[in-house]
Parts: sequence; structure tokens; C-alpha cells
Amino acid sequence: MRITPSILNADFANLEAEVGRISGADAIHVDVMDNHFVPNLTIGLPVVESLRKVTDKMLDIHLMIEDADRWAPAFAEAGAESVTFHVEAAAAPIRLARELRKLGARASMALKPATPIDGFADMLDEVDMVLLMTVEPGFGGQSFLDLVLPKIRRTRKLIGDRPIWLQVDGGVSPSTIERCAEAGADTFVAGSAVFNAPEPDAMVSELRELAVAACQH
Repeated sequence: MRITPSILNADFANLEAEVGRISGADAIHVDVMDNHFVPNLTIGLPVVESLRKVTDKMLDIHLMIEDADRWAPAFAEAGAESVTFHVEAAAAPIRLARELRKLGARASMALKPATPIDGFADMLDEVDMVLLMTVEPGFGGQSFLDLVLPKIRRTRKLIGDRPIWLQVDGGVSPSTIERCAEAGADTFVAGSAVFNAPEPDAMVSELRELAVAACQH
């Protein structure tokens, strides 16, 4: 069970210190938004390059941008270990996934809540992770959408015994993570739940424990 806190809810003026507050995290989740694919504008390549210099943690880049085919490889070249593109924004997703892998990054495809996984089942061997959005992408702090739970179950079934991570992003908190884990997710993006907690690292541990416990029932 991997916890990958999103820095979308961190203090952008002190990112190095903020990353230091989550030493127990499995990766740092970085949301890149372009104000086109989603109605919000966040950070881009220069910030990722700067982050790479101050942390040896895995950088898990989530591109919520148009023209993912053009921009995604640059994040792999900047040293990100995992680069996620949205299937809704990629013109040639298989080619892009292969290019990311060739550059040494894990390739990941993301799906919005209303995008069915079924049409991408044949692509699973081309990716290392599937990210299912459990809110509409664009803003942190939204409420978890329970309607995605059946899709998590379907995706887990389609993955089968392949070594593919199944990540969920959106509204993940102590009150929702168990449902996601029971449905088959193994990698969890939590933003506001972690960075708004008095002790972010303790929250990382708590979330991981809840996810593990949910799978032992």
C-alpha cells in the first residue's frame, strides 16, 4: 500500500520544507495543470526540476494538460520516476507510454471519473500504473465520488496478476481510503488530508495502516 501525497495542498513558497514533512511517503505526487484540460493552473517543468534537486523521493507526475504527447517526455527527462498522462488528452497513448518507458520512467494512464476503463483494457501491458480519478480533476479538497468504486473493482480485475499499480486520486482521507483499498486500489494520492493534518507524516502512516487493514478483512 503506497501513499503518495499531493503537493497541490502544500505551501508552494516552501516546497523543500514541505517535502521534508512527509519523509514516510512512498512518492511525491505533483499535479501539473494547464488551465485548458482542467480549469486550474498550477506548476510546470521548472518546479519539477527544482524539486528533483532537493529530494531523492520518487516523483510521481500527474499531467492534467492538453497535448500530453508533446510535454510528458520532458518530465521523464527531468528525472521524474513516474509520469501520468490522461487518456482523454493523449493523441497516441501507446506511443507515448512507450516513449516514457524508453526514457526510464514508469508510464501511467489516468482516467476521469466518467471515462470507462473497458476501452483501454488492451493497453494495460503498455503501462506501469493506472490512475483513476475519484473526483473531477482540477482542484484539491473535493469530496470523494463513490460512483468510481465499481470502476476500481473492474480495473483491478482487468489488471489481474500484472505488476501494475492501481492509484486513486481525489478526496482520499481516513474516511474513504478503506473503501478504495477494499475495491482494489494499492496506491493513494492524498493532498489536503495530509498537508492539512497537524502532523503530515503521522497522517501518511495512518492512511497506510487503514489501507492495509481494509485488505485483511
